[in-house]
Amino acid sequence: MIGEGVDGPNKEAVEAATQTVKETTRSVAGAIEGDRRPGAPLDRLARWAQEAPLHAVMIAFLVGVLLGRRRR
Repeated sequence: MIGEGVDGPNKEAVEAATQTVKETTRSVAGAIEGDRRPGAPLDRLARWAQEAPLHAVMIAFLVGVLLGRRRR
């Protein structure tokens, strides 16, 4: 496990970092779950991506590349 065998001030730093990562993970997971509600933006984006034909996605990608190169 992370932090095993660590002594002194480093142990406290590792424990604090581990706790911060756990809290951040819970927060991000909660935000994703909230946006997966029917009709929420993430749900709409997921449905659109599943329904979009591959050629339409490829055309959108190429247009994005062309516009990105033009602005340099």
